[in-house]
Amino acid sequence: MSRDEFNGWMWEEAQRLLERADRLQRRFFHPLPGSAQSPCWAPPVDVVETASGVTIVVALPGVAADRIQVRLEADGLRIAGERPLPMGAREGRIHRLEIPFGRFERRIVLPPGAWVLQPMQTVDGCLSIRLQRSPDVL
Repeated sequence: MSRDEFNGWMWEEAQRLLERADRLQRRFFHPLPGSAQSPCWAPPVDVVETASGVTIVVALPGVAADRIQVRLEADGLRIAGERPLPMGAREGRIHRLEIPFGRFERRIVLPPGAWVLQPMQTVDGCLSIRLQRSPDVL
């Protein structure tokens, strides 16, 4: 394979990988079917378990903290809320809306055990949730 052929192959492969990454990213924000009252999208999450607990980071760009509900349930954690249309979207001409809006919900199954929900914080468009193992149940 000549150098020019190799460079051409590398460029084509890089473009294929970028297109695939773009498709995967769009799948994370794929709207879910349903009515206006039911959730229409599910935010992507990172879940990391350590010896002392679980940390969950939820990507919620443009969602104010007061629009998010987090509830610890028997079968896991429920995160729900709503992201409104971006400012100006109703009056202007929309060219692209890739960040989902509307009602969202995400349920996360937790590892076995008793959990205590710690204070949450929002940083850089992400909600950080910390669950600590209950000291009563070890």
